[in-house]
Amino acid sequence: MRLLWGPPAKPSRGPKPTLSLARIAAAGVEIADAEGLGAVSMQKVAGLLDFTKMSLYRYVPGKAELVALMVETSIGEPPPTGDEFGWREQLRAWAEQLTRSFTEHPWLLDATVGPRVMGPKELDWLERVVAALDGHGLTGSERMDAAVLLAGHVRGIAEQARATRPDGSPEAELLAVLTPLVHQHADRFPALATALASQDGRDQALDFGLERILDGLEALITRRTR
Repeated sequence: MRLLWGPPAKPSRGPKPTLSLARIAAAGVEIADAEGLGAVSMQKVAGLLDFTKMSLYRYVPGKAELVALMVETSIGEPPPTGDEFGWREQLRAWAEQLTRSFTEHPWLLDATVGPRVMGPKELDWLERVVAALDGHGLTGSERMDAAVLLAGHVRGIAEQARATRPDGSPEAELLAVLTPLVHQHADRFPALATALASQDGRDQALDFGLERILDGLEALITRRTR
């Protein structure tokens, strides 16, 4: 909590501090971006900074705290809000920006699961969705659930993208595997064969799911505010 929300306590013993939390977090991000979250360790971060591992412990107690700082450094800022943006436009921009964050730092998918302390930047993301839906007839729990639903959709698509070759797309690679199998057994999967035959090659899983979620929220808001 202190490391994320500050102000962090300065080391009380030893030589004058020459490192900062920002430098330490940036080094961890550099390693995670290149090699994945599993490659991050206090030893490796210390080596990248040309310090000893013990010197890092004067600033960060351990890897869990290091990863929390890395998330806060990398998650980025959610898109801006304002009276000129409708709730639907705000949520669409939110989902698209979160997708970009996961694309730029795929290890965030592993680092942002389970019970943990969130930093102010990460909570800003949750605040944006809850605030965008305020005043539209939804309860606080429903607005929180909407944020979870949107994040879950984005995470699912980002997970698929992470498992895809850099020069491909999740939908295209899935179709490349499914199409010959389904056509070979079209008598068993006639509906799938017909659907695959009409594919236009566009990777629209993110947009399609996002629009359906927003449609559902709009229908609920319409009922509540009628």
